[in-house]
Amino acid sequence: MTSEAFPFEHWEADVLLKDGRVAQLRPIHEDDADRFIEFYARVSDESKYFRFFAPYPTLSERDVKRFTTVDHDRRVAFVVTLHSTIIGVGRYDAVSDDEAEVAFLVEDAQQGRGVGQLLLEHLAQAGRERGIRRFVADVLPSNARMQQVFREMGYQIEGAIEDGVQRLTFHIESTDVAIGVMQAREQRAEAASIERIFKARSIAVIGASRRQDSIGQAMVRNLVLGDFGGSVYAVNSQAEAVSGLPAYKRVQDIPGEVDVAIVVVPAESVNDVVLDCAAKGVHGLVVISAGFAEEGPEGRQRQRALLGLSRSYGLRLIGPNCLGIINTAPDLQLNASLSPSMPPQGRVGFFCQSGALGTAILESVSRRGLGLSTFVSAGNRADVSGNDLLQYWQEDDSTEVILLYLESIGNPRKFSRIARRVSATKPIVAVKSGRSTQGVPVGHTVARTSAPQSAVDAMFRQAGVIQVDTLDEMFDVAQLLAHQPLPRGNRIAIVGNSDAVALIVADAASAAGLQVTEPVSLGANANADDFEVAIEAAIANPDTDALVAVYIPPLNTSGEDVANVLAAIGEQSDKPIVSTFLGSEGVPVLLRVPDLLGGSAGRGSVPSYAAPESAVRALARVVNYSEWAARDHGEFHLALDHRTGDARAMVREVLRQAPRGAILSTEQVHALLACYGIDIWTWINVHSREEAVAAGESLGWDVVLKAGSEHLRSRPDLAHVWRGIRNADEMASAWDQLTGWTGMRKDTKFFVQRAAPEGIHVSFSVSEDPLFGPLVSFGLAGAPSELLDDRSYGIPPLTDLDAEAMIKNLRSAPLLYGYRGSERVDVDALQDIIVRLAAMKDDLPEIAELDLEPVSVHADGFTVLSARAKVMPSADRRGEWYVRRLSQPAAQGDTLA
Repeated sequence: MTSEAFPFEHWEADVLLKDGRVAQLRPIHEDDADRFIEFYARVSDESKYFRFFAPYPTLSERDVKRFTTVDHDRRVAFVVTLHSTIIGVGRYDAVSDDEAEVAFLVEDAQQGRGVGQLLLEHLAQAGRERGIRRFVADVLPSNARMQQVFREMGYQIEGAIEDGVQRLTFHIESTDVAIGVMQAREQRAEAASIERIFKARSIAVIGASRRQDSIGQAMVRNLVLGDFGGSVYAVNSQAEAVSGLPAYKRVQDIPGEVDVAIVVVPAESVNDVVLDCAAKGVHGLVVISAGFAEEGPEGRQRQRALLGLSRSYGLRLIGPNCLGIINTAPDLQLNASLSPSMPPQGRVGFFCQSGALGTAILESVSRRGLGLSTFVSAGNRADVSGNDLLQYWQEDDSTEVILLYLESIGNPRKFSRIARRVSATKPIVAVKSGRSTQGVPVGHTVARTSAPQSAVDAMFRQAGVIQVDTLDEMFDVAQLLAHQPLPRGNRIAIVGNSDAVALIVADAASAAGLQVTEPVSLGANANADDFEVAIEAAIANPDTDALVAVYIPPLNTSGEDVANVLAAIGEQSDKPIVSTFLGSEGVPVLLRVPDLLGGSAGRGSVPSYAAPESAVRALARVVNYSEWAARDHGEFHLALDHRTGDARAMVREVLRQAPRGAILSTEQVHALLACYGIDIWTWINVHSREEAVAAGESLGWDVVLKAGSEHLRSRPDLAHVWRGIRNADEMASAWDQLTGWTGMRKDTKFFVQRAAPEGIHVSFSVSEDPLFGPLVSFGLAGAPSELLDDRSYGIPPLTDLDAEAMIKNLRSAPLLYGYRGSERVDVDALQDIIVRLAAMKDDLPEIAELDLEPVSVHADGFTVLSARAKVMPSADRRGEWYVRRLSQPAAQGDTLA
C-alpha cells in the first residue's frame, strides 16, 4: 500500500517528557537523513550494540535510506525531536498480516526521560490503525533498560530466550491496564511541567521598566514586595537597573539559572524573547503581553507562531494576554502577576482564563477570607490550560479544593476524563460562562460545536464537577468546601433566633431536595448558652447530616459570644455547619479558626452567607457532590460481545468506496449494529402494491406499512404508519390509501415490518461533534420531548452507571418506571443499549450520525424499529484516548473569536 492510501499526518504530536519538557514526535521523513546521521553519531557504542547485537559504529548510505524511508503502513518509524534535533527513533516492521517487529534507539543523554515509552505508545496506536495486533521485540538479556520499557507499558509480555537473545511478544490492544499506565504517565508529566513553573526559584522579568505606571515595573514590584523566596532578575536592554535590581540586556547574560520568564515586551518582540530564553534553558514562559489572537487574524498567526516556537524549544507557555501566576506557599510567596497584593494562603487552587476578571476575583477571595494555594490566569490559553492544572492539583498536597472559571473548553473529552479522576478525591467547582449563547471569548481557540448546552452540563455532571452559574455562587460553595467537612447525607437541622429566616431556610432547603428536620427556634433573646445547647444537640442527632445556624443580632449586640460558640463547635464537628450570621458574607473574623497552614481562616471556620438562600444553595451543591463521590461509578469496559474489528472493516470498506462519506444501506446498518449486539426488527423495502403484499406474506402477516420520508418520521399523529395488516386485501387497501395521501411526497420510500410489542417509544442518537468528540443522547420519542428539550447526554466512554444516570436524568423518566401504576419497562435493557452505543461511538469516530428511532421498550426488553447511520472520514481524535499528546494549535475553521 502507498502512503497516500493511509494518511499519517495525524500521527504528529507535541508530547511531554517525564521531566515536563516539551518535545515533538512525528513520522520519519526521507529528508531526515542528515539529522539521523548526526543523531546516530551521538549514540554510544554500547547503545548501538544493544540495538543491533553487534558493533555498528557507522551507518552506510544504504542503511540511512532504509531507516528513513518507510511506507507508513507495513513499515512505520517515528522520531522524537527537540528543536528539529532527533533524540530518539522507534519503528515497527510488519512480519505478517497482524504482527510486527518493534525496536528503539534513544540518545544516551536523553535516556531516562521517557522517550522510549512515548515512542512505543504511538507506534502501538499506529499499528492498531493499520491492523497490527501483536508486537515482537528482540532484546539482549543485559539490556535491562529496554526490557523495563516494554514491561512497564501495561501489556501482557511473553518472553523466551533463544541463541542468547530474549524475544518479547505482546498484544497491543488498548486494555484497561495499558490505558491506566499511559494516563498515569500523562498525569505525572503534565504535573511536573506545571510544578516547575509554580515552584520556580529564579524568575526573569523581560521588559522590566523603570516607569512607575508600566506593566514591567508592576511585575518587578509585585515579585519583590511579595517577598518572593527566590531570585528576581530584570531584563531591559536600555537600562542599567530597575527598582534597585541590576538590569541585563538579555536573559543569556544573567549569571545564574532562570526557571521562569515573565514576558511583558510588545507582541512583535516576543518570539525573539523565546529564542533568548531557550538558549538559557528556561523551562516556562508567562506571557503577559497582549496583541495576539484577541486582535484578529494577524494576532492569531502571531500566537500560533509563538506556541510552535515555544514547544519546539521545549518550553511551556502560560498566556499570552494573561494576568500571571501566584503561589502562596510560605517558602516561595510567588506573586508573578499584575495583582498588587497576595491573596491569603489557603487550600484552594484557582484557574481562570480571563485576565480582566483576574484582579476582581483575587479581591473577592481576600474579602471572603478564602485562602488560595495557587492561582493561574491563562489568558488566551495557547498552551497551558485547565486540564494541565487539574493534573498538577490532583497530587498537590497544598490544594484540597479546585475552582475553575472557564470561558471555553478546548478539549472537553480530555477534561471529562481528568476531572472525573480528580473529583473522586478533590472537589472541583466550575463556572462556565456563555451558557446561553455558547459564545467563545476573544482570543480563545476552540473547535466549532453543534452540541447543546445540556451536553456541557452532562459532561460536568458525569465527571462529578460542581457546576455553578456565577462567581459569587462559586465562592459560596468554595468557602464551605474549604472550611467544613463533607456531609454524609442530605438531612439538615436549622437552629436560630429568627423564625422568619428559619422558615426561609426550610423552604429553600426543601426546594433544593434537602430533608429538613423541625427548625429549632430559640427566640429573639437567645444568648450564647442557648445556641451552644441547641447546636450541640442538633449535631449529636444521628438523623442530622448538616446544620444551618441563623443569628440575627438584637440591637446593640455584637454577637461575639455566639460567634465564639459557633467557631468552637465548628472546629470540633465532623458535620458541616453554615450560617447566616450578622448578614455577613464569607468567613467573618468572629467565626474564623486559625489555619495551621498560616492562612486567615482554617479548617472548622464557619462560613457565613448574607442571604439564607445562598447558604442553602451552597449546601445543596456540596451534598450532591458528596453523594457523587461516595457512590460506585460503575465499570467502563463490560464483558460485552463486541466485534469491533468487523465493524471497523465494514466502515473502512464503505469509506474506500465513498471517500467523502455515505449513508449506510439497510443491510449495512443491520450489520454494523449486530457487531455490537444490537438487533433491529426486520423490515423489507417495497416499491409497489405487489411487493408490499409479498413482504407481508413473507413476514407472516400482522405487519405494518410505513412511509419512511424524513419529514414524516417524527409526526406525532403517526399518519405515515398503517397498523394491524393481517392479509393481502388489507395490505392492498393500506397501500392505496397511504400512497394516495396528499401529504406524501413522490420520493417517499415505503417498507413493511412485523408489528412490534406494545411499549413506550424512545430514541437514541450518537454523533461526532468537532469539539466534544463522541456524544450519545437518549430521550422519549415524539413531539413533547422535542418541544421540552427532554434529552439526556453522555460523553463516551460510559460506565453502566453513567447509562443508568442518563435514563434517570430525563424529566419524563417516571414514565419508564411505572408512573401511576403503569407497567415498568425493562430499564436494564435501555441501560445496556446505551452502553453498547457508547462503545461503538468510542471505537468508531467515522460514525458521523446514528439514530435509533423509534425504539419500542416494554417490560420484556426493547425492539429497534428503525435506524439510520452516516459515516464520514474522521482523523480528529484517532488515538487521543490511547496516547499522550498536547493540544494542537487551532486549525482553519476552528472558532477563534
